[in-house]
Amino acid sequence: MHNNDSFIDEVTEEVRRDKLFGLMRRYGWIGIALVALIVGGAALREWQKVSKENASEAFGDAILGAMAIDDPAARLKALDAVSATGARKAVVEMFAAAEALVAKDKAAALAQLGAITADQSLPEAFRQLADLKSVIIAGEALPAGERDARLAALAAPGAPFRILALEQQAYVLVAADRKDEAIKAFEAILQDAGLTQGLKARASQMIVTLGGKLPA
Repeated sequence: MHNNDSFIDEVTEEVRRDKLFGLMRRYGWIGIALVALIVGGAALREWQKVSKENASEAFGDAILGAMAIDDPAARLKALDAVSATGARKAVVEMFAAAEALVAKDKAAALAQLGAITADQSLPEAFRQLADLKSVIIAGEALPAGERDARLAALAAPGAPFRILALEQQAYVLVAADRKDEAIKAFEAILQDAGLTQGLKARASQMIVTLGGKLPA
């Protein structure tokens, strides 16, 4: 009886093996494909990472190379030749706007910044930064209503450059000789959680200059 049981067990085991091998022959490619996908995916991610790093280095080198040129016209031409899209494109255009300011061509700088602000394909942070710079550069040449509306939008809660827009709003009050309101505006800036040391120093200095007292 014992021999019969052993024989049955052996036969059962062989049948199981045959079924297993059959399943492997039929569906084994799925496991192989999954392994290939996992390995291939890891390799692709690594390649993308290296490619991204190389592209970033090349972009940075191109910007640094352009800015190292002494001749302003040649420097601007080199910036225009930098190939970039998305956020990098915005960086190049920001540098170009700065170059226009160096050349005392305010109109060209405003046109460059205006193009960045209007380009919906660019990241919102870059567009808002360009808009803020435009307001600052335009100064009193900008109609008061338009200036105030743009600064109000830039100073909205959650805006990336809110604190800097608040500072510009305070300067507008100073220019309008509304000293008490300006002092309160600078005092509010000092209470903002996003305050930087540089802005803290500027706001404190303005409060003292306007005749106010620094918060204890």
